[in-house]
Amino acid sequence: MKILMVTSEVTPYAKSGGLADAVAALSRSLSRAGHEVKIFLPRYYSIDRSTLEALPDPMAVPLGSGEAWTGLYRGSLPDSNVEVYFLDYERFYGRDGIYGTKAEPDFGDNPARFALLSRAAFQLCRRLSWIPDVFHAHDWPSSLVPVYLKHLEGGEFSASASVLSVHNLGYQGIYGKEAFPSLGLPWELFYGASFEHYGRVNILKAGLATADCLSTVSPTYSREIQTPALGAGLDGLLRFRSADLVGILNGVDSGDWDPAHDRLIPAKFSSRDLSGKAACKKALQRSFGLAEDASKPLVAMVARLTDQKGIAELFGPSYGSAAKLCSDMDLQFIVQGSGEKWCESELKSLSSRFPNFKARLGYDEGAAHLVEAGADFFLMPSRYEPCGLNQMYSLLYGTLPIVHRTGGLADTVENYNQETGSGTGFMFDNLTPRSIYDTTGWAVWAYYNKKDHIDAMRKRAMEKDFSWERPAGEYLKLYERALERAAGRRI
Repeated sequence: MKILMVTSEVTPYAKSGGLADAVAALSRSLSRAGHEVKIFLPRYYSIDRSTLEALPDPMAVPLGSGEAWTGLYRGSLPDSNVEVYFLDYERFYGRDGIYGTKAEPDFGDNPARFALLSRAAFQLCRRLSWIPDVFHAHDWPSSLVPVYLKHLEGGEFSASASVLSVHNLGYQGIYGKEAFPSLGLPWELFYGASFEHYGRVNILKAGLATADCLSTVSPTYSREIQTPALGAGLDGLLRFRSADLVGILNGVDSGDWDPAHDRLIPAKFSSRDLSGKAACKKALQRSFGLAEDASKPLVAMVARLTDQKGIAELFGPSYGSAAKLCSDMDLQFIVQGSGEKWCESELKSLSSRFPNFKARLGYDEGAAHLVEAGADFFLMPSRYEPCGLNQMYSLLYGTLPIVHRTGGLADTVENYNQETGSGTGFMFDNLTPRSIYDTTGWAVWAYYNKKDHIDAMRKRAMEKDFSWERPAGEYLKLYERALERAAGRRI
């Protein structure tokens, strides 16, 4: 099968979150299974073109009522046969940031920027004389691909199908109605292709209404987004399209996340020999300036400090549970992350008030690996979590997750049963400061009183299979279904 991934980010070239990792890992897995996969994304300012191959001759791409003359570069996905193509257009991509900057979090011309990428995907295929069976679009920035395929592109693409994956429904590409002409579509499609959203343009909505098949990144999240609570205003459309929507749990790239071979941690370990984990815990305590005490349970977080991650309930001044956890319980607590300024300030305050709490602002890949390897528990109280990767990393490193039962967290963590010792983590159902406090207390109680259970849970967690082979197989079934739908559309 020939598959073109159209995306705004992919590791290692451009990354703001889990989308980049998922596109890279899925593409590698599909390629290893014998399929021909190519990836297409913008050549952002941060991507060094001297490391890429420049393709000869500019490429004309329809843009609004005119056209843009663009450049093309080619690279490859490390450790794979996957070709990566980059769209070069200085006016749109020759700036810092993928979607925006701190000064301008959401570029005002994002509709035009990503319309150009989506329309250029078809021009790229013509340039290469390579017609994909499936165009696989990811999140709102490439949601115009299925719209263009259905309403503007025909001819050589008449047998191609489209799949749209939603990695986070919270980001939909909603802009004022004045942005619509920049998409290069006739006005009748403002309503006809379901762009209209309370008088504004919703790019993701149009993609969801148009693509042959849809997916999200976990089975539970696929059900949650069909409810008013987590449907972000699109639950009605998603219920209407439920027959074409599947939830496929992301995998984990074992080349990067395997404690038996991880080059970023001070000692290797496995489910058969956990002695190296104790050395990692000691190194983690030392790195964060905590007492090097193997007897104390170490709770950790690596997170973007945003509302989605449950930071208000955990760190909210005067009502969050973090201060009470540190004052009431005999534990150590570390946090690595950045985000909301008020939360960063509160982390500094907690660090100064409690000797058993330490925080480090920013993100560091080596520190993230050390946290997963050295902590006893990983706290993830997300308000919603489409898939989540950190809880899977934690399981593979024998670090038991403490999580809100939602989305991919519910699909990957099995709740502890203190009577039988079964489970791989600790779960709560309602996101409140009290539930975080009680469930963390439950984990700490088990650490001190049920050592045999904790040891068995760690080994059970580390033997979980989160490889990409299974989800890649499920995506292939979805591609086949999309091709059937596309064939039916042509009849």
